Amino acid sequence: MRKKNTKQLFEKLTVIDAGAKGKSVAKAPDGRIIFLSNAIPGDVVDIQTTKKRSAYYEGTAVVFHSYSDKRTQAVCEHFGVCGGCKWQHMAYEHQLYYKQKEVENNLKRLGKIELPEITPISGSEEHYFYRNKMEFSFSDSRWLTLDEIQSTEEIEDRNALGFHIPGAWDKILDIRKCHLQRDPSNAIRLEIKSFALKNEMPFFNARHQRGLLRSVMIRTSSTGELMVVIQFFKEDVIKRESLLNHLIQTFPEITSLQYIINGKGNDTIYDQDVICFHGRDHIFEEMEGLKFKINAKSFYQTNSEQAYELYKITRDFAGLTGNELVYDLYTGTGTIAQFVAKNAKKVIGVEAVPEAIEDAKTNAQNNTIENVAFFVGDMKNVFNQEFIETHGIPDIIITDPPRDGMHADVVKQILSVSPQKIVYVSCNSATQARDLALMDSMYKVTKVQPVDMFPQTHHVENVVLLEKR
Repeated sequence: MRKKNTKQLFEKLTVIDAGAKGKSVAKAPDGRIIFLSNAIPGDVVDIQTTKKRSAYYEGTAVVFHSYSDKRTQAVCEHFGVCGGCKWQHMAYEHQLYYKQKEVENNLKRLGKIELPEITPISGSEEHYFYRNKMEFSFSDSRWLTLDEIQSTEEIEDRNALGFHIPGAWDKILDIRKCHLQRDPSNAIRLEIKSFALKNEMPFFNARHQRGLLRSVMIRTSSTGELMVVIQFFKEDVIKRESLLNHLIQTFPEITSLQYIINGKGNDTIYDQDVICFHGRDHIFEEMEGLKFKINAKSFYQTNSEQAYELYKITRDFAGLTGNELVYDLYTGTGTIAQFVAKNAKKVIGVEAVPEAIEDAKTNAQNNTIENVAFFVGDMKNVFNQEFIETHGIPDIIITDPPRDGMHADVVKQILSVSPQKIVYVSCNSATQARDLALMDSMYKVTKVQPVDMFPQTHHVENVVLLEKR
């Protein structure tokens, strides 16, 4: 029996809001919400639905009757096909408005807690070219544009070096110019591709697990240093060395040139050996005179300038006098811990990733910071009563968990420890709201500060100060 076609066309609907995950929102005549990705609030559009659920539709704007005054011209030629920078067509001041609104809605509707007046979002001075780390993938079966698909000509060049197409794990969009990372990022990527094609180096095929060139990572820093890491699917000494030597000659400014031979099913590098071919195996980032060693596997906030603003807000919310014992939970490479250390009596950092803790210890030693200590382990297991008895009861806890928020056992332990203040840094205000609700009986939210780390996207960070009731 043929499945009934449930797709519908709704005409002349006004887009009324921008929601989670970068989707815009309209309302259907039957009262259901419609989520769509190719329009912004204020557009008047015809919408073709693609999915129907009990409470909402998903759809695409197929006709634009009028355009919103919130629109601006997208600067990137890949906009609309590439999965990143989904809000490029929305003027930046409106991006900030909807990010602030999302934080407020999550804290109020999901958290259902008493809130102070929320401080206006801290915007980024740089709207483009703000990322310090980019990763690009090779493919011998690139994503074809609509014009290419409709063309009667045979497409011979199927090689690509760029980004994964959303929802198509084995297809790569070839990128000519990306507006996310400062030069020489684009020049390096284009030169790698050009040299590889001229020298007949096979691009990777993820579906059939064949080829030579797999991925490229480029990291830049505010100190002007530059790291390039090329991932090969298999070893080919002659081809590998010819490419790497060519990069050294063409881009002498490269501080660290490294490579990986990765023949496994996925291209994650955290279980791989990273081999230094030229220069150092790391670069340095700097903040307020503190230097942070960054290697190929290091986590570091990808917007260095806004990371500085985020950390200043965190330190300001903590209100340190120099007499406090501070716990920094989910410390990563210890950046926040070291940033606040000069204002604290002692800082204890805890993190689950052993390599991150090694980086934290090395950075603290290089920065001659002696009042910090770092410990590795799963937070819900390490952060227990024995740990507290060993290291002392904290006056302040700073917590910066991953997108899933804090484990319930960690929240329970924080309540048991009951520090005077908690500074909660979050990249997901929805899970942050859930955790704040769990602590509401003991703590009152006294400050809220959203921070925009990623212009042209829907992502937003949020810093909250909780004080004991």
